[in-house]
Amino acid sequence: MSQDQSNEDQSNEDHSKKTVVVCDTQPITAEGLRTLLAAAGDLEFRAALNSLEAATQLVSAQPPDIVIVDKGFGMRVVLDWIHDLKLAEAAPAVVVWGVSMTEAEALRLLQAGAKGIVRKTADVESILSCLRTVASGRSWMEDCVFRDSVRQERYPRSELTPREHQVLEMVEQGFKNKEIALELGIRPGTVKIHLKHIFEKTGVRGRYGLAFTGLQNKGSIAATTPPHFTA
Repeated sequence: MSQDQSNEDQSNEDHSKKTVVVCDTQPITAEGLRTLLAAAGDLEFRAALNSLEAATQLVSAQPPDIVIVDKGFGMRVVLDWIHDLKLAEAAPAVVVWGVSMTEAEALRLLQAGAKGIVRKTADVESILSCLRTVASGRSWMEDCVFRDSVRQERYPRSELTPREHQVLEMVEQGFKNKEIALELGIRPGTVKIHLKHIFEKTGVRGRYGLAFTGLQNKGSIAATTPPHFTA
């Protein structure tokens, strides 16, 4: 094989790798990710940043395929950053990770446009699975966040009444009970009754579970999370 051919093969191999940037409040965590990706043939660690402003500048200059963002910057700040990032010409996929993640936080991040949700305490295989799934254009979420709320099989929407369908759709969109009542011209107490019936019929626990399952059923997030995670 000629030197030119070897260089071309190397260039093609590098081009096929998905580039990853991590923006984290803890430099040591970013270095751990650098070491992890060094052994991954399909993922390339590009940079470690310590501010969302620096991440915005890098994305504008030379967008990576994936940006991992630390929830530790603050939920409101991260949500606003994801929203602004979507306005970029070649917006990378965003994975949000944190030491802990509540149902409400995960749902808000997904609705804002995050493609991956994972805890920093997840095992190596889980983190790689998340990055590879997101790199392929699908969404990924560590199932333990909604494990107690979401029933694994597709829930039977056909069993819901027309009004229950309306309430469910609005819950999936993030509406609160008072907002649903105002929109539908009913009392908040009636909304609670409808939700009680929806929970009973679907087997899903909690409004966040309903919203997340709705996102799965609509294809907004793929149900690709491995079943072996622990809380």
